[in-house]
Amino acid sequence: MRRLLFLAVLALLVFPSEAFAHATLLRTTPQFRQRLSASPPTVVLRFDQYVKVLPQSVQLFSATHPLNVKRIWADGLSVKAALPRLPRGPYTIRWHALSGDGHVVSGVFTFGVGANAPPPTKAFGSSGPTRSEDVVRWLYFLALALVVGGLGFRLLVLRGRALTPRAERRFFILTGIGVIATLDAGIVAFLMRAEDALQLPFGRLLYGDLSPLARSRFGHAFIAMTLGFALVAALLFLSWLTDRAFLLWPAFVLALLFASGLSLSGHSAADAGSSWKSQLADWAHLSAACLWIGGLIQLVAVVWPLMPDARREAFLAFSRLATVCVGVLLAAGIYLAILRLPQLKDLWTTNYGEVLLVKIGLVSLALAWGGVHKLVAVPALAGGKEGRMLPRLRGSLLGESMVGMAVLLAAAVLVDAKPPVPPAPTPPAASSVPR
Repeated sequence: MRRLLFLAVLALLVFPSEAFAHATLLRTTPQFRQRLSASPPTVVLRFDQYVKVLPQSVQLFSATHPLNVKRIWADGLSVKAALPRLPRGPYTIRWHALSGDGHVVSGVFTFGVGANAPPPTKAFGSSGPTRSEDVVRWLYFLALALVVGGLGFRLLVLRGRALTPRAERRFFILTGIGVIATLDAGIVAFLMRAEDALQLPFGRLLYGDLSPLARSRFGHAFIAMTLGFALVAALLFLSWLTDRAFLLWPAFVLALLFASGLSLSGHSAADAGSSWKSQLADWAHLSAACLWIGGLIQLVAVVWPLMPDARREAFLAFSRLATVCVGVLLAAGIYLAILRLPQLKDLWTTNYGEVLLVKIGLVSLALAWGGVHKLVAVPALAGGKEGRMLPRLRGSLLGESMVGMAVLLAAAVLVDAKPPVPPAPTPPAASSVPR
């Protein structure tokens, strides 16, 4: 009887009844982010079932203020609104209607009249990234470091060396936490951005139309990265379950590949001056940071306490990998800083530049810390003088990893900050020579 009840509940979850489905928006006129040559007379929202019009079911906004809608009415499966004559510029439509199941469905889309329409994340009323989103982004970067850096450390530093059972277990715990946190933090970030774009409380967001957000660069990156890291999680689980270490290689390659979603949807892809070179530099910058910081965590949390015989070899091998990562990190960071800061004074006169200065300071501290390891610890261990050096290194490596986490926090704030706009070119002076 219990099995039959379980199967019935499962069937209801897998095959929900259409009678309880809320109305879904099928299409709009104007279309999502459409650029029109003339002012549209009406806005039309087409649903898959009948809906009821509510007060202010369709709200119209220019780039700076709300505008009056002449009339709103229902026409079969459509909701229509008569618009005033609109001058050239971008516009936002926010809508809500009562669905047949009693829920209020809502959404937002943008269009432009003789101008490009903004993405939904920049629609009228959206406040943009908040401090909460900065924290979520930081947790996302830390999770990426645990996954990418953990897998890279296992494959590139330990290079097939057999781990003790306890070390193996801790490696999978850390990387497993990383990949699950990557998925969860990504979902939370998407929901927070959707809540801001739709300007809805979370309860109403459950019945909101998220398709415009899903069709943005941010939405495409979220979908691709969620599916990609779900596959990474599956490969990681199979590797642990079947004791097949070779499955870690495709997991590592996929993690590196799908980390590029942040570079394909952020400043390096959307701002002025962006190109494939800026996107590649941003991806290399993020990947190098994740390999470096995630590797430090593995060295401190796995090798040092659980594999004492491998400390010397692991530290020397990681030092070589960290040198490459730091070189890539510096080269890509300098290129991106030059690209995003049109003038040197932007470093201390803009919010973006001030955050970048904090990040540069933290990176400099981490590089100095790593430099001491390179100049003092590496020669001592390479010369076989590890007796007094090894016991002190764990605390020093822990300190370096903490500074690395602070670098990721500064990077999270920097990602959500808006780079300064390049100054407009000065028009040539009129010639005073008489013709």
